[in-house]
Amino acid sequence: MCSDLQILDMTGARPEHSTVIVNFVSAIRGQLLNSTCYVFSDNVQYRWKTKDGEEKTVIPDSSINCRVKARKGNTFLDIPRFVMEVVSPSTEKYDREEKMEIYRQQEIDEYWIVDWEKKSVDIYTLDYDPKGEPQYYLWDTITESNKGKLKIVHFPNIKISFEQLFAEVDLEY
Repeated sequence: MCSDLQILDMTGARPEHSTVIVNFVSAIRGQLLNSTCYVFSDNVQYRWKTKDGEEKTVIPDSSINCRVKARKGNTFLDIPRFVMEVVSPSTEKYDREEKMEIYRQQEIDEYWIVDWEKKSVDIYTLDYDPKGEPQYYLWDTITESNKGKLKIVHFPNIKISFEQLFAEVDLEY
């Protein structure tokens, strides 16, 4: 028996947060069948070394990974091509700063930050500055007013609509 076991009171994500993740994975999964890429929800983790040599483990809300061979259990050691984070008041700063920096250092092609309360999607794509350093650039912010522009930039043949992504987030729970 483990004598140092601690039970922590952790606040879970709001159902709307999870709904956006499920909507995304559901819309994308069938479109990736019979390809070398897979879409994952927040049940897999990635472990990498940062530029300063520190080992970081992150669990994105969703990812599209075309390099699934390099893994140990549920931990991938190589990078996905796409990552989506759904922000909440307790995670927004971390998602927009520390996680974004980790993803930039790993050179993940595309990073979405989804705000289910505002119904907005910030789409960042990776490119290189004049010094050759990877940088994220805001491709667009998608809201109700320009919802037809929602797309995964680095997977142009995969389709997801604004309505699919935010379906049922207004339900009373």
